[in-house]
Amino acid sequence: MKTSPGVRLQLLLGSALIALSASPAHAADAAAPVPAAAPADAEPAADTQNVGVPDIVVTATRRETNLQKTPISISVLGAQGIADRHVLSLFNLADGSIPSLRVATFEARQSALTIGIRGIVPYDQNQTARDGGVGVYIDGVALGKTQGLNAALFDIERIEVLKGPQGTLFGRNTEGGALSLVSKAPTGELDGRMTAGVGNYGSRNVDAHLDLPSFMNIALKFDGVYQHQDPTVKDPLSGSTGWNYYDRKGGRAAARWTPIDGLTADFAYDYAKDNNTPNFSQLVNYNPNGYAVGSYTNPATGVVGTQLYQANGQTCGGTSSRICIAPKAPLVGVHPDRQYVADVGVPQQPSEDITHGFSSNLKYKVAPWLELRSITAWRGVSTDQWDNSGGPERQTFAPNSNFSRYSLSFFRQHQFSQEVQAVGSVPQFDYVVGAYYYTEHATEYAATPLSNLWNADGTGYTVRSPIPGNAAAISSANSGYQQYDPSCNNTLAPTVPQFTNSCQFITRASQAHDHNYSVFGNLTFTPEALGDVVHITAGGRWTKDDRHGTLYVVNNRSNLVTPAVTNVASPFSFKNSISRFDPMINIAFDATQDVHLYAKYATGFRAGGANDRSQSFNAFGPESVKSYEIGAKMDFWEHRARLNIAGYIMDRSNTQFDFDLYDTSATSPTNGSHIEQTQNAGDSKIRGIEADLTVKPIPDLTLTGSYAYTYWRAPSAVNSITGGLPQQLYIVYTPKNAASGAIDYVKPVQIAGGANIRLHLDANYASSQYSFQLEPTKTSASFVVNGRLALADVMVGDRSKVTFAVWTRNLFDTTYIYRRSAANSVPVNNYNGTTLVSTSYAGVLGDYANFNPPRTFGGEVSVSF
Repeated sequence: MKTSPGVRLQLLLGSALIALSASPAHAADAAAPVPAAAPADAEPAADTQNVGVPDIVVTATRRETNLQKTPISISVLGAQGIADRHVLSLFNLADGSIPSLRVATFEARQSALTIGIRGIVPYDQNQTARDGGVGVYIDGVALGKTQGLNAALFDIERIEVLKGPQGTLFGRNTEGGALSLVSKAPTGELDGRMTAGVGNYGSRNVDAHLDLPSFMNIALKFDGVYQHQDPTVKDPLSGSTGWNYYDRKGGRAAARWTPIDGLTADFAYDYAKDNNTPNFSQLVNYNPNGYAVGSYTNPATGVVGTQLYQANGQTCGGTSSRICIAPKAPLVGVHPDRQYVADVGVPQQPSEDITHGFSSNLKYKVAPWLELRSITAWRGVSTDQWDNSGGPERQTFAPNSNFSRYSLSFFRQHQFSQEVQAVGSVPQFDYVVGAYYYTEHATEYAATPLSNLWNADGTGYTVRSPIPGNAAAISSANSGYQQYDPSCNNTLAPTVPQFTNSCQFITRASQAHDHNYSVFGNLTFTPEALGDVVHITAGGRWTKDDRHGTLYVVNNRSNLVTPAVTNVASPFSFKNSISRFDPMINIAFDATQDVHLYAKYATGFRAGGANDRSQSFNAFGPESVKSYEIGAKMDFWEHRARLNIAGYIMDRSNTQFDFDLYDTSATSPTNGSHIEQTQNAGDSKIRGIEADLTVKPIPDLTLTGSYAYTYWRAPSAVNSITGGLPQQLYIVYTPKNAASGAIDYVKPVQIAGGANIRLHLDANYASSQYSFQLEPTKTSASFVVNGRLALADVMVGDRSKVTFAVWTRNLFDTTYIYRRSAANSVPVNNYNGTTLVSTSYAGVLGDYANFNPPRTFGGEVSVSF
């Protein structure tokens, strides 16, 4: 295959970037700012502080430590790196800026993200009684659900990615690691910053930050954010929004109170609202396996009906010689490349995610050897999901049939957590001990109406009414999609009052409670007899996790019959209760002042739960990981270079895998339905190597890069829905090879008052990967380049500074598929045990896929005073 000049240019630039900067420990991100220029008549001062790679402070061990002396694998993206990459939300990290961190949408939805580290990547955690394997924290507070994770980022000081199990200090659901966001705290000094920008696709963004002078030992800080982008794929239906759209806004208020020496009390409240639409799902091939294509026209009579006929006039079905699939509607095209306008217009309104919460973080230095801490937090999230990204690309055609599954979900969750810690040091010992309590309640109900109706030959369609009418009309999942209407009287209303005035056919409704209790401790011993160069850390965490819930509506019925209680109407319910101990031991050795080695053993677990898409709330148990890791952290070349490497082995037991079945047949009475079951399918093996390199050959230039190699082996298991023989399972969104490289150049320029020119380029690569746990189909490999050029810190007046910047994401407009399914390209086999009973070709259409965002670019002006 010939390579175009444009592709060759991309490959050459990417090779150069990665070769030159063969991490994000992103030293350039945390570098000290270039000092303001001295007065014109002053002698230039020697710049010594920016000669080497600067130190980076992290809080991975629940205390502030130097990154190089912290014996775990960590990547850090600082405030400057966030700005240089134009990272507005966590989804922007999906390009692979940190290779070990994998970020993707659940389904195609921006409203819920999938976060993975080191091959621990969930498939479907977007439910009331399910969790992920990577913990996400904001200022030390765990976020219980992934809904709302794509909200706008406020004033973030740094993002820490802690790799490997963090079960001792961070607790459950951190078997793959933890993603920790640290906000900038109030300073107590008058300071303000504001950034405003515009870009293509109608994008615009504004953020403002104000620090007020301390008054009566109270410092206040206020942050406000607004971000908007028009859809990158247009919807032909007038009044519909289109796809890959977002409109985010939010605010945060923080206060720091220091009433007496040694006591610091931080309080914060944040509120964010994110309106967004999913990424578009497009048909990338049709009938790739070459099955015979039938016709709905009876060759004998010329009448169009619902029976498929072969070209020879025989009806389809029965023997293998009479197999055929449905024809493709003429309006639906095959698009192996990115679409910018959908073939068919469907209703698509924005989803709405609201996140809000309050936290208090108290620290009291009781004595030089003891600090007491308390972290108290309440948070809530609500998501109104409207996902019509599939259109006709995920369902077969039949004359006069309904199509386009509009996936609606109305999710509410609130959580409360309380953590206490005692942190300190005495001669030869550092310690952390603490206790933790967490509780949450989550509810959700969902509907999946079909929003459109084909004509007889697929050359036209109509949009169905969103209002199905009264209760008598609410008889199938194909009913309307309007959420509420005063004239509606859902048949569920007498037993489930919340659905009074709901026009929807409710496919499922569930609720779940969770209570988690734990105590933990970490002790580091540095024996003086060994010259203070050996550090032995032992830790452990005891956890008790209680979770219970009910699935109280299935297919618009609340009079469910629990199988264990014959003929007794009651909701499906589950209850999980476990207690476990997660140990950790870490031996670190300071080979020299600049070379630090470590070996670590740790465990972690992901909580069990229940799957509310199973139609019976089938429960499953926790999965757990044992991890063995060795690493080295090295500074050399007079601190102009830094190399951190780690190798690990992870053995995961009782791995949670999802088995699902979509009905994509246009002639099926359950067209558009989705059943999913989760089971602990067996053991997984994950092995990997990570390397981070930072080089600062001259004070003005920083080269950084990262590489992550991940090998995994997943079990085989029998599909609990269809039966049959064991099938191979796959770990999603985990490339075997991933790399990133960046060039940061900062050059002072002599203009009035002084300024800096800042140039940033980063290149990010990931090899092909799986995106569905049941499919051997792989996505495309990806290569994305981002850049930013700024004239920064231009002095205006005595203290104000202005920065002018232009930026681009996906500089070369690279197109790749990040999510692809071939499930609709093959028939569905149904088994009785291991005996094949039937094979259905009614849902065969072709592969559908979701593409990465196209190139975006824009300009910004920032002012600080």
